[in-house]
Amino acid sequence: MSVVDLVATAAGLPKAWSSRRLGRVGTACVKVLRMDELPVEEESHGADEALLVLDGRLELEVDGTPVTVRAGELYLVAAGTVHAVRPGSRGTLVIVEPTDD
Repeated sequence: MSVVDLVATAAGLPKAWSSRRLGRVGTACVKVLRMDELPVEEESHGADEALLVLDGRLELEVDGTPVTVRAGELYLVAAGTVHAVRPGSRGTLVIVEPTDD
């Protein structure tokens, strides 16, 4: 694979919050997506995931506590942790999580 412009790739996605899988690193999947100010429903996962904000900010609620992740920051969500995206999230997000295949 060659160099990937993550911001341009996210901007070119057909809709916000739909991710594009970029590839795998070991057993992890690397995805990029565009955030658009709208909230995303609460969820939890069976494995840890990493949320890396490239630009903008990610507004989370983690186990009922508000968390802001700014550009250049990484948030690690532990397996089983309930989290949701609050209104106001915008920019480009990279997600690293175990593959589902």
